[in-house]
Amino acid sequence: MNEFMTNFLNPFFYWVAWIIIPILVEVIPSIASFFSLLIHRNKHKNAKDPLIWPDIVLVIPVYNSEKSLEQCLKSVHESDYPNEHIDIYIVNNKSSDKSFDAFERAQKRFSELRMSWLNSGQGKSRALNLAIYNSHGKYMINIDSDGVLEKTALTRMIRHMENEPDVTCLTGSILTSPDEIEQIKTFKGRLLRRLEFCEYAQAFLAGRNYAAEKGRMYTLSGAFSAFRLDTIRTSHLYNTETISEDTELTFQMRYLHKQKVGICVDALYFTDPIEDVNKLYTQRQRWQRGSLEVARLYPQSRLKPWRFVKDVNVRTLLYDHTFAFPRMIWYLALIYLMTNGYSSVVVFTSIGAIFLFYILCGYLYFYIAGYLLKPFPEIRKYYRKRWAAVALLPFYNFAVFFIRFAGIINSMNTKSSWKTETLTREWDKFMTTMRSVFRGFSDGIKRFRHSINYEDRYNE
Repeated sequence: MNEFMTNFLNPFFYWVAWIIIPILVEVIPSIASFFSLLIHRNKHKNAKDPLIWPDIVLVIPVYNSEKSLEQCLKSVHESDYPNEHIDIYIVNNKSSDKSFDAFERAQKRFSELRMSWLNSGQGKSRALNLAIYNSHGKYMINIDSDGVLEKTALTRMIRHMENEPDVTCLTGSILTSPDEIEQIKTFKGRLLRRLEFCEYAQAFLAGRNYAAEKGRMYTLSGAFSAFRLDTIRTSHLYNTETISEDTELTFQMRYLHKQKVGICVDALYFTDPIEDVNKLYTQRQRWQRGSLEVARLYPQSRLKPWRFVKDVNVRTLLYDHTFAFPRMIWYLALIYLMTNGYSSVVVFTSIGAIFLFYILCGYLYFYIAGYLLKPFPEIRKYYRKRWAAVALLPFYNFAVFFIRFAGIINSMNTKSSWKTETLTREWDKFMTTMRSVFRGFSDGIKRFRHSINYEDRYNE
């Protein structure tokens, strides 16, 4: 009986842990979201323009943005939203470069725009809160200074909110700039940036789009989001105790104020692509740290594990953070399994099956994202040419998981900060520590040998 149970339970737990759980938690929801998006892909097709375009406030937090601010403001100037209905607050977050000079140049170049320069304390959240205090009009839209708006982005965003009065907060779709992706000369650099482009496209045009359809938006994008001013003023505003103020505000709106948070998938904002692996490492660790900070700040009564099925916030936190440790252990345990009776063929076949499922989901999302980019022929053409990169996304996401796992570890013993160690710096520290350990071990052996030889000489 014991032998039967052992033979049954060993493969059972293997397949449950390695195959069934990822299929239930990731693969099946991805396939379900594909069909849901397929049905609702034309939901906002017949949205009407308002009779009078409302006044909006555009907030651009600035921190050492000398090189990018002018280009950002140029994209606002070239927007098809009426300039007379836009007030722009450029909020300086203690820059140490010549960002103000860039602002002055923009004032001369784009004199039709109404722009104001405000100085705030340290931190993006303080800059945004200062702008909220000074804002007037119906809507506030914030964008980062290191990217550019697609020409119709503001119009599409406001049209969406005017047609859906129950939506309080709206995020746009963030993509990396195709022109800058292709400027890099090395193949590895282009590949990394192309994978990031596909990741962003599928995350916003498919992932967050589906979450919004189901009322389960986890976080607004800090790079491009819109709010009804009368509603955001009744909130606690942006939290200054976390580096993930956009996620914390989303939690506020969904839980405390019971507001609807959505996405305008056809309002595009282009940000700079990642520079290298070190930048990817610091960026994703910062995101992970911010998410953990929000979980600690938020009332724990709202984040109970048994809300796993109904609450996307609980599900995301559990899967990304709580489950991160057993997932990490399981990856490493695969090597152990092959040395203790499990066939290497079975192990590698199961790994291949999981990655094939992920690739399938990637191509389903690829189709949805490509369809939703129809209003933007050039971007769509570029995206569809990246079809081969989609097959590599699961491996890219696998690498990102380990970066995020490192973010969990690092958040345990370091203070909250936008500045995090790069992969190169952490590797150097690791190697320095290992050399120190081996040096100490070697010195210990030498001292032990010396003591033995001394005793041998004494006995002689």
